[in-house]
Amino acid sequence: MIKLPSSFQLTFSNWTSSDPAEQAVLDDGKEQLRAGYEAIIENDPDSKDRAFYDTKNGFLQSQQWIRTYTDKNLTVIGKLPVFDPEVTLSKDKAAASLSYCTDESKASTKDRKTGEVKGNPAGTDPEVLYVISMGKNDQGVWQAVSAHSERGGCAK
Repeated sequence: MIKLPSSFQLTFSNWTSSDPAEQAVLDDGKEQLRAGYEAIIENDPDSKDRAFYDTKNGFLQSQQWIRTYTDKNLTVIGKLPVFDPEVTLSKDKAAASLSYCTDESKASTKDRKTGEVKGNPAGTDPEVLYVISMGKNDQGVWQAVSAHSERGGCAK
């Protein structure tokens, strides 16, 4: 399991399923998200941990997201709850869609040089819906193929 510093806490609510195939998607999806934030915190867009949980195309997309922080010399601090996970498996269980919500209201960015901390801009919905398309690799690891996010997309 990927460890994050105590300065940034990802919390996962109801991240369980009675279906073992769905649970495998949830488990790898959780580590994929942890690996992304680990890459931001460690200032490493080429993170090997993140690459493990992404397909080649998924990793290129991940790097772009990670660089939105690292290119500005930012890290993340605070708490980020991750909730309402939903898994949809293909009939052959070779592909899956994982959606979940995050609440950024207690998470902030911190400038690595100045120490300046910024939260979400006023009037910005702190809840973000993520939809991750996933595929299972030859080792049985669920990897992100692509990701889409929609600020304010979580059901209230």
